[in-house]
Formats: sequence, structure tokens, C-alpha cells
Amino acid sequence: MNTNDIHITLPASKSMSNRWLMVNYVMQSTFVLHNLSTADDTQLLLALLSQLRHKSSNMYYCHNAGTPARFMIALLAITPGTHILTGDDRLKQRPMAPLINCLRKMGCQIECTENEGFLPVTITGRTPEFKTATIDPSLSSQFVSGLMLMGPLLPNGITVSLTDRAASRPYIEMTRQILNQAGIEATVSPNKRVYRVGLTPPKAFRKSRVIEIERDWSSASYIYSAAAILPGVRLRMQGLSLTSVQGDSVAASIFESMGVTTKQLRSPYRANVRSITVEGSGQHVSRFEYNFIDCPDLLPSVITTCAALGIEARLKGVKNLRLKESDRLMVLKTELEKMGGKMQLTENEIVLHAAELHPTQPVDDHHDHRIAMAFGVLSLKYPNLTVLHPDSVSKSFPDFWLQIDLIKKR
Repeated sequence: MNTNDIHITLPASKSMSNRWLMVNYVMQSTFVLHNLSTADDTQLLLALLSQLRHKSSNMYYCHNAGTPARFMIALLAITPGTHILTGDDRLKQRPMAPLINCLRKMGCQIECTENEGFLPVTITGRTPEFKTATIDPSLSSQFVSGLMLMGPLLPNGITVSLTDRAASRPYIEMTRQILNQAGIEATVSPNKRVYRVGLTPPKAFRKSRVIEIERDWSSASYIYSAAAILPGVRLRMQGLSLTSVQGDSVAASIFESMGVTTKQLRSPYRANVRSITVEGSGQHVSRFEYNFIDCPDLLPSVITTCAALGIEARLKGVKNLRLKESDRLMVLKTELEKMGGKMQLTENEIVLHAAELHPTQPVDDHHDHRIAMAFGVLSLKYPNLTVLHPDSVSKSFPDFWLQIDLIKKR
């Protein structure tokens, strides 16, 4: 082990944690979940599922958490009783219509009480008349994952047919693989357009076992950004694998263009314990192009890294970033331009021009965790850079600032 490595502690994957929580609810707590994410989103979903299990209230408040909201809409739609689901002002602006309309066509009863297609909703839970769901997944893969995760509770399982290419498709594959790992049959057609999910196995065939949640590849992207900005500094992240089911593991190949080398290590004492080290060389491309349709969460860290290194970039497949915790495209453009950056936006593309950055004002992260972290890493190069709402990182990476401080103290 290199004693000069800076050891970074990543959070557990909230995407995997959220799916295992749903599977555990469906299968009546069959699994013991180790290393469950402490991120706000996961802790919220845990609380919402506990509330549903104990019927302590029929009002489900999701703050600005899109994944818990979409998963809960699907689950509540088939749970007897009257349920009200809502969230904060930003969540009320985030798209829910494809999921709501799909469930209605299946025979579920959902009423939008303010604006059609958006929260808040009043749901009267019932067993749907049809087992086939047809949905447009182009705005969010979470619609599909929510339907798949409710499928094992239906009398005949569920078939989910996609009318378009899914946004963030690797997250659907993650859902499918987790269902299979839990013993629930989940298959996909060769063209990735039809998913079939079977029933939960009978109780007599269920085995109680421990599930170890992987560390989070989305969070690792900020550490990659740090390595690119600080060449020669070697950072070690335990609990990551280059063969992860997490789609954002593509960060390793993306940041290779920015001079970051990745090495995977395996513990000589524990066969399943892996870690990776990342180190920047200071040598990088002058121009970078990539389509982020399958990994939109990586875009903020990639574009701020390009800006800091003077790399020109053309980034495609980005339109859904307007629908996140903030309008990420506009926030990135506004905040980079405040520093002297030059960026152009079209509906589904960003063009970043090389320009020297001079941060002089706090970054307005709009309470968006990924904006706060993407710019927060730049404080390694620009010590006076600050963000207005540093606590927003708790949504996915509660110890982010502690890890950045470790790197600063190198």
C-alpha cells in the first residue's frame, strides 16, 4: 500500500440503496442491508416506507427528491387506501406525467390536485386491471424503475414497454440486476424496449442474507475532478470496482481524457474488497466531446473540470439536466460566466470555450448538491472560491467537504 495515498471515503451508492430498500419492502425485509447510504434521499425513502408499513399517516412529503417521489407514486398506486404525495416547490415542477398517465392506463386512480402531470397527487390505491405498462422514458429512467419495483406485488407480475429510448438507461439495468439478485425474475428484450418482472418467490424459498451496498460512482466523479486539477496527487477510494453495475463507472474512461489514470486494487486479505486509485498526469486533451444521455449526473463535474483546465468541450445529450434539483444547464452557464467562462447552450448540447477563470463571487448552487460539489472541487485550485449553500451536499455525499479538506491538507 502506498503510504502517500490520500484515502477518500465515498458514500454508499444511493441509487443502489434506494432500490434495495424498495426490494426489501416488496419482499418483507428479507435482506440485511450493510453500508446503506446516509444521503438525504435514501434516509427519506427509508422513512417513507416505514410510514407506509406502519400506516402512521397518509401524507407523504418528498421534499425535492425525485427518486423517492417516483418510486412511491408507483408503490402507492397499488397499495389499498387513500394517499397524498407532495413535495417542495421545485419537486412540484419536476415531470411526473409519463408515470401518472401510464398508471392510469393500467387502471390505477391518481388525481393531480394542482397542475395536471405534477405533484401534489391524491392516489386511491388498487390492483390495476392490466399487467402491461406502456411508458415514455425519455424524461426519466426512474419511471421505468418505479414500475419494475412495484411489479412483483401484482398478481401476474408486470411487463413494461418503452415507447422511446430511455434517459439514463444504465439505471434501469441496475434495477433489473438487483431484482435478479433478490431472486425476482427480471428480463429485458434484445432491443432494450421491453422489461418483464415476475413475482416475489414464495416465503419458503426466500433466504435471509446480507447485501453489501457498493460505494457511489457518481460521487467518485468529484474525486476524479480533484485528481485532474491536482496532477501528481494520488487518491485512493475503497469499495469501488471498474466492473460495477453502476453506469457512472464510465467516469474512469471520461476522465482519462483529462489526464487521470485509474488503477484497480484488490485486498490481499479479503477477496471481495476492492479499491481504485486515481492520479492526474497534467496532460490532457485540448478538446473533449461526449454524449451524457446515459450518465447525466457526471456532467457538472466534467464541465467544471474542463473549464478549470482550459479544455474546449462539446457535450451532448444534456436536455434532461434542466429537470433536476435545479435547471443545471442554466446554473452551470450562469456561474461559469460569472468567473469568466464562455459557454453556449442549445436544447440538447453545451459548447464550452477555453477561457481563464477568475472566481470572485460565491457560487449560487441553487441548493443543488451536484452543482455545489462540482464547483466545490474547484476550491482546490481557487482557494477563495465558496458556494452559497454548502449543506446541500447532504443529499448525496454528506462528507464531501471533509474529503475536500483532506485533499487540501496534502
